[in-house]
Amino acid sequence: MNVKPERGQSMDATTFALAGVAAVLLAVAFLQGRDVAWAGIMVGARTLWRNLLLLLLGFLLAGLVQVLVPREIVTRWLGEEAGFKGILIGCVVGGLVPGAPYAIFPVVASLHQAGASLGVVVGFVSAWALWSVSRLPVEMALIDPRVALIRYTVTFAVPPIAGLLAEAIARFV
Repeated sequence: MNVKPERGQSMDATTFALAGVAAVLLAVAFLQGRDVAWAGIMVGARTLWRNLLLLLLGFLLAGLVQVLVPREIVTRWLGEEAGFKGILIGCVVGGLVPGAPYAIFPVVASLHQAGASLGVVVGFVSAWALWSVSRLPVEMALIDPRVALIRYTVTFAVPPIAGLLAEAIARFV
């Protein structure tokens, strides 16, 4: 089984910060009136309900990737030893994989936990955001084919460079 043990912290800094910001905004909303606070809570609940299936599927995929893909394969193809080749693989896969952040980020986190290097993770996420092949037809249709192709050309080198920079920075941090 490829699963790493969970961190012992029940609330990390990000969770604590989000909880703090939510509490402050909820207090501000209550100061403006109970109806304002309740409206904010309901909007948040509707957003959760609309995205719940995506969240559940994203976490299911992340769990399945961790237990089905052998750690040795991940480290060989996407780990530190893979070097620039691993970063390029991460970039290509990131550019080809469609999906919302709710589905993609849990999968990327599970790959990282299974041994993918920081450069691969940064390259994957950067390519997913910049190269998304599934968005290209929509971008071409709604904006302009020329603009879309120029944007892809201009951003083509960014994900691999971001992956390489992440690896370099990680050595010093």
